Parts: sequence; C-alpha cells; structure tokens
Amino acid sequence: MTTPAHPRPVSPLAAVAAVAIGFGAIVFDGYDLIVYGSAVPALLAHKEWALSPAEVGAIGSYALVGAFLGAIASGSLTDLLGRRRLFIVSLAWFSLMMLFVALAPNPWSLGLFRFLAGLGFGGIPPTAIALVMEVAPERRRHVVNGLMLCGFPAGGILASVLALVLLEPAGFRVLFAFGALPLVTLVPLAIWLLPESPDFARSTRAAVRRELRGLLTGRAAVATVLFVVANFCGMLLVFGLNTWLPQLMRKAGYELSSALLFLLLLNVGAVVGGLVGSSLADRYGSRWVAATLFVVAVVSLGLIAVPLPTAVLYALAFVAGAATTGNQIVIYGYVAAHYPAGNRATALGVSSGVGRLGSVTGPTLGGALLSAGVGLGGNVAVFAAVAVVGAVACALVPRPVGVTVPAKVLASPAAGDGVPA
Repeated sequence: MTTPAHPRPVSPLAAVAAVAIGFGAIVFDGYDLIVYGSAVPALLAHKEWALSPAEVGAIGSYALVGAFLGAIASGSLTDLLGRRRLFIVSLAWFSLMMLFVALAPNPWSLGLFRFLAGLGFGGIPPTAIALVMEVAPERRRHVVNGLMLCGFPAGGILASVLALVLLEPAGFRVLFAFGALPLVTLVPLAIWLLPESPDFARSTRAAVRRELRGLLTGRAAVATVLFVVANFCGMLLVFGLNTWLPQLMRKAGYELSSALLFLLLLNVGAVVGGLVGSSLADRYGSRWVAATLFVVAVVSLGLIAVPLPTAVLYALAFVAGAATTGNQIVIYGYVAAHYPAGNRATALGVSSGVGRLGSVTGPTLGGALLSAGVGLGGNVAVFAAVAVVGAVACALVPRPVGVTVPAKVLASPAAGDGVPA
C-alpha cells in the first residue's frame, strides 16, 4: 500500500461531507433493515404466499445473516484498503439489491435478495464509523458519530411513516423499492465528495497487520469478546423490537395504525437516546452510559407489558427506543474510540458483525415465540433479560492499555472509557 508521508488533513468542508453522506447512508441502511418489520402485517396477509409468523421471521433474518458476513469482511478490508472505497461499494451494492427485493416474485427470492442486500448493510457501519471518528474533532467525536448514527433510527422513522401512508394502499413492494433510492442519489455524491481518512492515509500495510494481530491478545481480545456480547444483546433488542413490536401490539388489541405508532415512537426515542447518550459519552466516557441505558431498557420493556393508559405506553415505547437503538449508537462509538486507527474498522466489523447474530436471533426468536402462542408479556420478559446481559458486558470491558485520560474524564466514574489507546 503506497501512502504519502504527510497526507493533507481533511478540510472542514470535506469532514462535513463525510458526516452528511454517512448520515444519509445510515438512514437507508436503517430504513432497509427496519422497513421489513413495518411490512410484516402485509406479508402475513399476502394470500398468494400464505406465510406463517415463523416463516416471516426467518425471511427477516436473512438480511441480517448477510449483514453479519458483510460486517466482518468489510471491517478488515476497510483497514487494509481504505474507508472511502469500501463505503461506496457497500452503499451501491445494497441499493441495487433492494431494487431486486422489491421485484421478488416469491418468498424464496425475497429471502435471497434480502440476504445479498445484507452484505452491503453490514459493510456500511464499520466503514462510516471509522471514517467519521477519524475526521471529527477529537473532543466531539462521540456526538458527531452519534449524529451520523442517528440516521439509523431516522431510517426507522421514515419506514414507519411511509408504512402508515403507503402500506395499505400500495403494498409492501413500494416500501422495499424506496430503499433503492441511494443508487441514484448518495452513490454519485459519495464518489464526488467523500474524503479518505487521514489516519488510514498515514498507515502502512505492515503497521495495520501488526495492529490487526493485536486484536487477538491481551486486554484487546477480552474487550472484543465483551463488545461482541454487548453488540449481540443490543442488536437482538433493536431488530427483535423493530420486527415484532407492531404485531405484538396488534395481538394486544391495538389497531394497525396504533401498532405502527408504537414503532414510530420507538425510533423517535432512539434518535434522542443516541444524541444524548453520545454527548454524555464525550463528557464522561462510554462505559456507564451504555450500561445504564441497558438498565433503562429493562425497566421500560417490563412496564410495556403492564396494563397502563395508552399515552403512558406510548411514552414507554419512546424510552425503550432511547435505551435500545439509541444505546446501540453509544456502543458503536464505544468500540470505535476504544481501538487505534490501524484496527478500528476491523474491531467494529468483528464486534458488530458477530454481534449481528443478535439481529438474526431477534426476529427469529420473536417469530418462534409468537408461533408458540407467547404474548406481549412473555416477549418483553425475554428482551429484558437480554438487556441485563448487555449491561454486564458493557460494565466489564477493560480499559485499553496506554490510555491518556483527560482530567475531566478522570473525575468521572467511567475514567478512561471511550478514549483511544
């Protein structure tokens, strides 16, 4: 790999372009994954396919299996080949595959194209997070990264709104087709404006390989395992709730429009939780912010199963979104700041990629529980137990070796968390 000895720093305008294009890509990454949950009622009602809840849950998981593979592969490739190149390839790939998803003639092809699209879905977060964390101002890295990653719940909001407007009159194919829009919008902009990371430009292939090997030893290996667990729990909650919450609320007696409103509030809460949590992580470190949000998820999910006024349940859905999808934004930033530039994308790819087994498990588990006759209370009890495990994993992540801790962070109980080695 040929790199300049003194690469030019990224200009403020290029940094803004990286965050804006990354945000747009994450919006559609989130939309294309979450829109499936919005389309579940229509898929179950599609008489030509006659799908059961378990079959719908399984098809929903195929994109997440692809994302698991795509995240792991793209993480290492991003550290070796560059953030910009892998970002553009991932974005173009999943956009094209979503067009094929919309045209799928049968359940088998729907699942296949969702799996192929998932390869691109998985590639976007490691490349976008690594790039943005490396072009953002050091003192505001978490909140800038959190702002970009709020594109994920924003995509969920977009999916919910379009489902409310289009699902009954137009059907699920229109919702899927909307996910192909980046092919003619964001991809050309990324080719034109997206910068490369200056940290990647400074790296040599030998140094990157040394740092990649370092992920397998000592505290870094322990941290990576715990980040895998935290990501697994977080993604199980995100995708389990986004896939099945509308159907669970319908079974609890709510009309379709009200059930979809729960999903909308879940994702609005995620935006607020991601921004507030990331801002707190910049100030105090990520460890206890992430662990505390998992605990809040336990409480809010437990209360959703209690017979309460509808307005209170809507508020609880908002809080649950802040503590699940919003917390996943904090966890991504936690991982990115924990590792040096040479293995940052790989660590993000491995932890989020293996963690995406949770995103596969969530829809499948929810479908299996519903098929077995388990209602709202049993489902949220399982999800709350998962959040407990996530809180413990975040609390146990060891501080990276060689950290220089700012005085402001030393004063906090999370000293050293979120500060790169």
